[in-house]
Amino acid sequence: MKNLFLSAAIVLGSLSSFASTVPMTNSIIKTISIQDDYTEIKLEEVPAPITEALKKSFPDAVLSKAYKNTKSEYKLDVTVGEKVGSLYANADGTWIKK
Repeated sequence: MKNLFLSAAIVLGSLSSFASTVPMTNSIIKTISIQDDYTEIKLEEVPAPITEALKKSFPDAVLSKAYKNTKSEYKLDVTVGEKVGSLYANADGTWIKK
């Protein structure tokens, strides 16, 4: 009789482990890149306060391209040595973190 109860408990225990399922979740990650519409401008059109701030903050930087958006914010593509990057500034030469 003990063996009958023991075997029944083992069978029911093993069935419950097969009956339990691990919930599957599909994680979808969406990356949205919000970019202000910058339009390319000539390097001569970059305001003097920005070029002065660039020379002061990054004396070895070479300005390769400049862009402007509708909020009068400027995006500057610069090269320092072998490194290439973008800087953002207001018209008065204040740097913007983006």
